[in-house]
Amino acid sequence: MACKGICRKEFRQPAATALGKERQMHLPPGRNCRASPLPIVSPAQIHRHACRTTGDRYPCPGGISMRTSKHKRSHLSVLPGKQSTPDARPSMQSTTVTQTPPTPSVPTNWPNLFRIGQSDAFNHALPIDSLFAPRQQGWEYATDFWQRAILFWDVLRQRGDDYIANNAAGAPPPLAFEYDMLVDGRTLARPTNYRLLKIIPPDGVHTDDDKRPYLIIDPRAGHGAGIGGFKQDSQVGVALRDGYPVYFVVFTPEPVPGQTLRDVAAAELHFLREIARRHPRSKKTCIIGNCQAGWAVMALAACEPELTGPLLLNGAPLSYWAGTNGKNPMRYTGGMVGGSWPAYLMSDLGNGKFDGAALVQNFENLNPANTFWEKYYHLFTNIDTEAPRFLEFEKWWGGYALLTREEMRSIVDNLFIGNKLSHGRIQLGNEILDLHNVNAPVVVFCSDGDNITPPQQALNWIADIYKDTREIKAGGKTIVYLVHETIGHLGIFVSGAVARREYAEIFDTLEYIEGLPPGLYELIIDERDPQGKEHYKVRFEEREIADILSRDDGREDEHPFRVVKGLSEINGKLYDLYAAPLVRMMSNEPIARAQRQLQPLRMQHYLWSSRNPFLAWLPPVADAVRKNRKPVNEDNPLLKVQTDFSHVVERNLDSYRDMRDAAVELTFKGIYGWLDVLGVGDRLADPVREQDDDVEQTAALLARISEGGVKEAVVRMMLLVLHANGVIRREGLARAYRIVANEEPFAALDKDALLTTIRIQSGIVAYAPERAIEALPQLLPGEADRMRALELMKRLLPEDGLKDDRRKAMMTRLEQTLGISAVQS
Repeated sequence: MACKGICRKEFRQPAATALGKERQMHLPPGRNCRASPLPIVSPAQIHRHACRTTGDRYPCPGGISMRTSKHKRSHLSVLPGKQSTPDARPSMQSTTVTQTPPTPSVPTNWPNLFRIGQSDAFNHALPIDSLFAPRQQGWEYATDFWQRAILFWDVLRQRGDDYIANNAAGAPPPLAFEYDMLVDGRTLARPTNYRLLKIIPPDGVHTDDDKRPYLIIDPRAGHGAGIGGFKQDSQVGVALRDGYPVYFVVFTPEPVPGQTLRDVAAAELHFLREIARRHPRSKKTCIIGNCQAGWAVMALAACEPELTGPLLLNGAPLSYWAGTNGKNPMRYTGGMVGGSWPAYLMSDLGNGKFDGAALVQNFENLNPANTFWEKYYHLFTNIDTEAPRFLEFEKWWGGYALLTREEMRSIVDNLFIGNKLSHGRIQLGNEILDLHNVNAPVVVFCSDGDNITPPQQALNWIADIYKDTREIKAGGKTIVYLVHETIGHLGIFVSGAVARREYAEIFDTLEYIEGLPPGLYELIIDERDPQGKEHYKVRFEEREIADILSRDDGREDEHPFRVVKGLSEINGKLYDLYAAPLVRMMSNEPIARAQRQLQPLRMQHYLWSSRNPFLAWLPPVADAVRKNRKPVNEDNPLLKVQTDFSHVVERNLDSYRDMRDAAVELTFKGIYGWLDVLGVGDRLADPVREQDDDVEQTAALLARISEGGVKEAVVRMMLLVLHANGVIRREGLARAYRIVANEEPFAALDKDALLTTIRIQSGIVAYAPERAIEALPQLLPGEADRMRALELMKRLLPEDGLKDDRRKAMMTRLEQTLGISAVQS
């Protein structure tokens, strides 16, 4: 409809101008236009009104500038739903329109007001509220920011209150499951602060007492116990859902005065015997050792090899000197402080007790970005949902435990600095702790993303103990390792995703691992079964010692630690001789307790708790905020600024960490490296322990190469075919054991007898594969036995067992050796 009157004369732009019809804009109804309810104004007028309203200057839409001869400043006082007044209408006498060069386009996150003509929005009434959008977004963000800040402070206050309440209750383990205490270590002949718990399955979950029991041992490395079961998706939860009885070893924060690691080992052996007594018909107990508990589990299995079942070591360091250059700075700590004497000093200042909070602080210092920023920023940005998870984890993380002077000395001297476990140098009474005595299958779970226990520290002990995989096979040992690509140290124990994937598959596969042919394997978890089943595909790939060492950048960087070990022994003796008597004379329990309370990690909990009178205002204000919570929209541009700022802080803290770690590594090598080059390390190092001579063991195996019948021949041929490509799938193992259970001559064998046969034949195949093949006709003298053995062996193979060319070639050679043609077989 054509507009008649003043609006046509003064506001209507000519169609021939560069503005075009698309530059016209309608405002809400006004009495300036008698013919049309929508007066028409130019984009330039809208632009000037926006600049004056918001106090900012934005590019004029379309590069248009407007000059008025009488009114330097035109004003629009048009509001939605109101009529404009004559005084409000700007005078447009002698209005001229000129075109200027295009200006840069307006950012897409500005209101549509500044993109007039770029969409169909100009055909509708202008939402005047959009003029104030930047100011509105800022107000919304500011409101949300302060609400989040108050809620964040309140969560920290709750953390402090939880810490105080937990200590007042005796620091019970933060398990997510009910439990019964079966054995209190304080009542044993050699009392300790350890206890054995029986986990009670939650409603709807049933366990079978005839199934293999699981025993989970948490680390005593500064924190309290409970990390293996403080949430439903955990080691405890996965085992319970699979129907296994679960037991848990916990400890109180205060140790029994004078207790030693030998006392702790005696208590844990007592727990194992108690579990075996309660499950007489089940298989041997599977023991799970988390972090520092891993070496304790290996020590148990070495002392009592007949009492333990499969061992699962999660993030457990057994080779403490190992690591890669530029990645694992924690191993240099002992050398930078001159050995173990600071641990001696801290134990004496604590009146015979070492404060585990110092160990926790060492862990936190490894990643300052996470310690001082990331975990708190994550809580701050997700304050409406993250608080329960944060408080749950902090209850365990803040449960600091103490160690006795004797325990700490043994740990530092024998493990952290001495690295004696994998070298067979730990003395237990009149015996030496030798990991060669471990007969149970060992499963090692580690991660490339772990900067506390890197894969080198978790795996290099295998290369320290065994010369090659033939020795592993000849000894009848099975070692399986699994390496995660990214998960961090704590994620190995607390991640729900890891529990649902890695632990679920390990537990499902554990029964088959026990029946694997002896050797060294890598467990690989593939994608979820395409058929939609609730499990992944699992396979075992045979590995060599060289594959373990290939994860390291060489072991020459471990040589300077021999100098550190020697220096530590010297400094420790000097401290014991000159300083220890004075320190112990001045130390007492009140002073030691005060020092522990003033430790920074503890003080932060006290300061951010309800005990602080300056925080009395916080709970009611936080409650009011929760009732009136107004979270900001996710598309608010200021959230992007906040995120960018957080990334800057994280990168700066990471840069500081990298420079600090590089300086520590260079200093360590500068102090100890040249001494090692001069031969100091060789003179201070312990004599190399000779590997067990396997000549007699090998001769005994090879003497039985021609002994046996169909049973031995089938097992030997199976091993030869499976080792042809070195890959064994879980479903293939399951299928083979189902057939063996009902097929003669294996059905009459018990499990131990079957495993013995597999171990003997595995050693023969490892040391003399050619002779093993040539001796097959002696095991199967008759053609009927040969046909029967080949037929049974093929049935035991997986359905796709002969698709691999290497396996097919081995099968052809076996048939030729036995004189059986492919057609006959």
